[in-house]
Amino acid sequence: MSAVSPAPFSPAEIASEGIKPEEYQEIVSRLDRHPNRAELGMFGVMWSEHCCYKNSRPLLKQFPTTGERILVGPGENAGVVDLGAGIRLAFKIESHNHPSAIEPFQGAATGVGGILRDIFTMGARPIALLNSLRFGSLEDARTKRIFNGVVAGISHYGNCVGVPTVGGEVYFDPAYSGNPLVNVMALGLMETPEIVKSGASGIGNPVLYVGSTTGRDGMGGASFASAELTEESDKDRPAVQVGDPFLEKSLIEACLEAFKTGAVVAAQDMGAAGITCSTSEMAAKGDVGIELDLDLIPVRETGMVPYEYLLSESQERMLFVAHKGREQELIDIFHRWGLQAVVAGKVIAEPIVRILYQGGVAAEVPSTALADNTPIYHHQLMAQAPEYAQKAWEWSEDKLPACSIDGIEEHSWSEILLQLLDSPTIASKSWVYRQYDHQVQNNTVILPGGADASVIRLRPQIRSGEPTVANRGVAATVDCNSRYVYLDPYEGAKAVVAEAARNLSCVGAEPIAVTDNLNFGSPEKPVGYWQLAEACRGISEACSEFATPVTGGNVSLYNETVDSDGHPQPIYPTPVIGMVGLVADLSKVCSQGWKSSGDVIYLLGKSLKEDSDRFTLGASEYLAVIHQTVAGKPPKVDFELEKRVQAACRYGIAQGWIHSAHDSAEGGLAVAIAESCVSGKLGAQINLGLSSESSVRWDKLLFGEGGARIVVSVSKKVTSDWEFYLKENLADDWQNLGAVTEAQGNLQIKTSEDLTVVDVSIEEMSDRFFQAIPRRLDA
Repeated sequence: MSAVSPAPFSPAEIASEGIKPEEYQEIVSRLDRHPNRAELGMFGVMWSEHCCYKNSRPLLKQFPTTGERILVGPGENAGVVDLGAGIRLAFKIESHNHPSAIEPFQGAATGVGGILRDIFTMGARPIALLNSLRFGSLEDARTKRIFNGVVAGISHYGNCVGVPTVGGEVYFDPAYSGNPLVNVMALGLMETPEIVKSGASGIGNPVLYVGSTTGRDGMGGASFASAELTEESDKDRPAVQVGDPFLEKSLIEACLEAFKTGAVVAAQDMGAAGITCSTSEMAAKGDVGIELDLDLIPVRETGMVPYEYLLSESQERMLFVAHKGREQELIDIFHRWGLQAVVAGKVIAEPIVRILYQGGVAAEVPSTALADNTPIYHHQLMAQAPEYAQKAWEWSEDKLPACSIDGIEEHSWSEILLQLLDSPTIASKSWVYRQYDHQVQNNTVILPGGADASVIRLRPQIRSGEPTVANRGVAATVDCNSRYVYLDPYEGAKAVVAEAARNLSCVGAEPIAVTDNLNFGSPEKPVGYWQLAEACRGISEACSEFATPVTGGNVSLYNETVDSDGHPQPIYPTPVIGMVGLVADLSKVCSQGWKSSGDVIYLLGKSLKEDSDRFTLGASEYLAVIHQTVAGKPPKVDFELEKRVQAACRYGIAQGWIHSAHDSAEGGLAVAIAESCVSGKLGAQINLGLSSESSVRWDKLLFGEGGARIVVSVSKKVTSDWEFYLKENLADDWQNLGAVTEAQGNLQIKTSEDLTVVDVSIEEMSDRFFQAIPRRLDA
């Protein structure tokens, strides 16, 4: 560096980089001088929550991260698990929330591109995408614009790059009106003998810049992702990157070809914070330094200064460390794929990131100061739940209008069921997934909307001497009931993990491992930190119970919109769980729709008894949609019952007894049965097993929610074997509900005296279910 120390920055300049005054003093202390403009920008992005997890890292340490199948856990670009028979799966979830709020199409599209790079950077070929999306009300014009743009962006990038989008979830709630959530999960199969890591090594080894050119798009995107959204956020459009999926396709092929040569020592995607992040993280993980010359970086704009080079988040770029003497071999591969590839630096012994520009040193910072020795904040947890939660917990079913076998107020239960099927959160998401190419690569076993989890056929790259296993698959799901988490973060987060495992079990898959995306408001506020801390506690406990270690993920905080009065409005706390499971035999998988008239319908788990604590109307979709009330407590997770119910479902599927399986979640039992009718285009005759004089509320029986409940259908021929198994393994926690009836019949729900509670045609249900979203978009 120059002998002359840079002048100090003003408080406004420091704040503009997202740096706190005390953090600036820490920077000065570590450098033993004031930083220059480029260095201040580097610290701004690397000390953002998005990059260094300064408010969340202490909470993430409690997650279980090891297990017999875990090959790579947190800390790398993606987690990797062993599926046996030489098959290794890389998977990860990431968010692109704030960019999608400002520029929905490019924000969502580049979110897809970024997560794909996390996968193939490990040496894995991407095989599938899932997404977890949250929007405001579809009655709002701005929400419609964001919704259309996000779906179009996901569709554009995934379809063009040739990776199928096979599943996901979409929720609508006013809590997300100003701050949508776009979380994208990707899966890939390892193609390289060795898993490619990111730690640099080998003093003197060349550092290669490969991929696309660098421009000014995406400037400071990591800092932008770590601040509240305001009415002025539109000016941050340059912080939204612009992606090129066709170039990414070439990058996938070039990287995998390069990795197979053995000439690559380490690789890192240039995602958040671009060159700054890739150089500092690779250096810190390898306990070495990196020297990079910006004059050698391929650019697509003129007049760029070091600050812009270092903070640009231009897409489709990678940084490699190569074995010395083999750099030209790699350059030739990338040139053959029509990509940029240059030696732009080298590995050095001194543990610093040194950036050269126009013959001088533009920045020089200890790599650990940027990558791992970053600020950590320990917040005080509230002694008791915040006022909003305590007030919500005071709610009881007594506050609802009286109901009877005929309905509630002036509405019959049939009408209520149709209203719930018309709720965009429950309704079919076919308008969304029909825009995605979900069958490219020809490995999608169950199409979107047909089952509780996605199932992908595995075509492993078998190496010499390894055993082969035919007909093996992987199942994946993304789940989160954010209303549950809002009302009780600890119980709600446990329920999220339980539902993810349940959804995998419903297709016959054994849950294996988790990647998480923690979407929350500001952790600097007592309520926001309480929500985050309690949710992390719940996730940790549940992942331990289900033996599904966390292999990595993403933290997206400060998801708040500042309203016109200057008051931040946080989203519902939304810890999305991405879970993968092993399908041992693809000939034994289940979808959710009925298969044959005459099949017997069973409820596994919390059966319909007088015990009113087995399921609840609190926090339910019924309470929110029909009564416009968000209150109560979500159902508590019974881990032992959950595990027994899920094991029974998986066993029944493996034996070939179960023809369909569907989790009872939002909307309760009646909605789960209706969805199986609509999906299978077959009716159902249901007997609740309770008399019309039952003391339990009828809306609670029909629409109450509670975990550990799966609706299955079984062939009449095997009911004796099936029921013998249930008695031995579930004791009283199951119930014969009735039978599947003729094609295009009705769903009829009756009491033990054969009195009708619900009677709705499949035609009516299908119209509400499939037209709910298109009808609102067309309005």
